[in-house]
Amino acid sequence: MATSPTGGPPTLRREARDLLLVAAGAVPGALLRWRLEDLGKGLEGVHVGLIESDLVANLLGTFLIGVVAGLPAPRPRLMLLAGIGFCGSLTTFSSWMLEISLALRRGRPDEAVAVVLISLVGGLVAVSVGLAVGRWLGQGRVRR
Repeated sequence: MATSPTGGPPTLRREARDLLLVAAGAVPGALLRWRLEDLGKGLEGVHVGLIESDLVANLLGTFLIGVVAGLPAPRPRLMLLAGIGFCGSLTTFSSWMLEISLALRRGRPDEAVAVVLISLVGGLVAVSVGLAVGRWLGQGRVRR
């Protein structure tokens, strides 16, 4: 028998609530990701392109998922809202693959390798820092 992310057998009411939590997080995450590409366009002499905006989105998302995962368990509603919804729509594998394929198409394998390495190493660092922050925040709640 399947269980819901919040534990126990799924019910229509619980599944509807879980879906609403994911959707409520996904919309702002997707909007932020969409707007990040325009972030630097208004600054004179600065243009934030696809690679830079995706890197910012992915590193921010991995940091935030680390924070959520580092908080004391269980936090299933927060994971649905912030982890799966917000961070899931903020960070996307398909955009990452698009960056790599465009770099290869331009004949820039060095750029493609740099995107892979920076994203992977940066993501691991960001999630590690996020986990530490989440644990630290969780300790403050336990002491009170």
